[in-house]
Amino acid sequence: MSATTRRLTTAQALVRFLSVQYTERDGVRRRLVAGTWGIFGHGNVAGIGQALVEHADVMPYHQGRNEQAMVHAAVGYARQLNRLSAQAVTTSIGPGATNLVTGAALATVNRLPVLLLPGDYFASRAADPLLQQLEHPVEADVSVNDTLRPVSRYFDRVTRPEALIPSALNAMRVLADPAETGAVTLALPQDVQAEAYDWPEEFFAERVWSVRRPAPDPVELSAAVAAVRAARRPLIVAGGGIHHSEAEDALRALADATGIPVASTQAGKGSLRHDHPADLGGIGHTGTAVSDDLARTADLVIGVGTRYTDFTTASGTLFQHPDVRFLNLNITGFDAHKLAARTLVCDARTGLERLTEALAGHRVEESYEAEYRAGKERWEQVVEAAYRAGDDSAVPTQTQVVGALDAVVGDEDVVINAAGSLPGDLHKLWRARSPRQYHLEYGYSCMGYEIPASLGVQQAAPGTPVWALVGDGTYLMGPTEIVTAVQENLPVKLVLIQNHGYASIGGLSESVGAERFGTAYRHRAADGTFTGAPLPVDLAANAASLGMRVLRARTVGELRNALAEARDCDRPACVYVETDPAPTAPPAEAWWDVPVAEVASREAAVLARERYASQVAGRRRHL
Repeated sequence: MSATTRRLTTAQALVRFLSVQYTERDGVRRRLVAGTWGIFGHGNVAGIGQALVEHADVMPYHQGRNEQAMVHAAVGYARQLNRLSAQAVTTSIGPGATNLVTGAALATVNRLPVLLLPGDYFASRAADPLLQQLEHPVEADVSVNDTLRPVSRYFDRVTRPEALIPSALNAMRVLADPAETGAVTLALPQDVQAEAYDWPEEFFAERVWSVRRPAPDPVELSAAVAAVRAARRPLIVAGGGIHHSEAEDALRALADATGIPVASTQAGKGSLRHDHPADLGGIGHTGTAVSDDLARTADLVIGVGTRYTDFTTASGTLFQHPDVRFLNLNITGFDAHKLAARTLVCDARTGLERLTEALAGHRVEESYEAEYRAGKERWEQVVEAAYRAGDDSAVPTQTQVVGALDAVVGDEDVVINAAGSLPGDLHKLWRARSPRQYHLEYGYSCMGYEIPASLGVQQAAPGTPVWALVGDGTYLMGPTEIVTAVQENLPVKLVLIQNHGYASIGGLSESVGAERFGTAYRHRAADGTFTGAPLPVDLAANAASLGMRVLRARTVGELRNALAEARDCDRPACVYVETDPAPTAPPAEAWWDVPVAEVASREAAVLARERYASQVAGRRRHL
């Protein structure tokens, strides 16, 4: 080895390179890739696996049980740290690699960084075809890893050792860029992983990737200020970009100075504390009555760090003021231009600070403030009624489970959820007390996210109580990372709610005329009919068998005690509760478009189509 090169395998060089990459924002430096999750097989065991052993002093390794779950854990980690630090995930070729696709899509949809390192075929074709290789009759360079192309923000197949240098640098650039980040895939042919090369020492020098805070264009800022000053009923829609930018204080300063009310998306909830006078809670299909009522009459909607999904806009039916206009502050021009908006393409915190300065002396009318504060007070009474425990000996409802947890958690606790009926209940009812407390993955709404994500969050915030809220359907999708929690000594808390079926889809099925078909867990009798009896499945026993401490709660009183005990537990703990299946959450305050059969012979579908036609007539295209 000369003085200017170092002879390593490609895999060893990659691990060493990753160990010296950093982000820096506001003078705070973090490891860009802080650890690697992995499941080993042929395709990565002799390459990346050996490299992680070789460089264990600089790259922590975490053993997962399912490839998709490992990506979810890494995503939870990155979100908890505001995208300033990420983790890598390595897999074998074949099914190990394709299991990454759902997790990659989730990361990219939610604009969260994760580095994927799947094994690939032999670049030399010395062994061809090899075990688990996909053969394509007319494209010999295609592998199963190509399924990751559309769900990755950057993709490359590294077919020569020296090709790693530009590829690795581009991967870091995308991971660290707040406007571009998402899943990044470096597909690694297994022979190339093990091939040695003389690497320039500069490749292993510490490198700091500055996370920019771009300021708004002066012309755009001037137009935005004029739009706000002209509006009589402005409404801020706070999205996940508030949290990613750590812009919560800047948002509060704007709300305090101007009196403009703030409603939040699932990703943006917690941008203001629930008890701030301007915080109206969630918006859209799962929003609060006060948020959705104001949205219907808002003449200016100020979106900050939001993608405007169909849940937020009630599928285009929510913003109904005849002259409503949009002003979007976003780090990406792609999102800022949605709904034909005036744009402020900039960092959320910087943009909000400049907007507040430029609006000095401006405040909404007193009557408008009084209106939304009265609406907020009325909704707080709805929350209290939903949370009210009643008889301690009663079987709890799902909203009472949420209320019991609300009474137990501290400001620092993190509550994680992603799918089922819980996201709607939480968006309407949860009282977020800190910016990181409310962790809802609703960009992809992926069943099976919660448990592995709790591991990543716990790694990012050691000492913080982390709660994963899951229903029986989500639990059955992927309980295996409980073993990882036990192995890694991560004291996550699991609240496992058993209602014997897919509650949210059951309700949706009924509303669209599908008559709850296929949405319940029922026993099939010998004659092939479903008896309606619950399946003899004990999910609590399953969690215990995987190493969790399990606390069974049969009543409201037992639930309250079990949650308090779980919070103090120093090892992974599960509170298991069977709930009264009757829905008790407040009904949806806005519509959501799920197309209904246009023709049908069954009465339920015919009636549902009539209701659908009346709702869809209210859709607007904002141009």
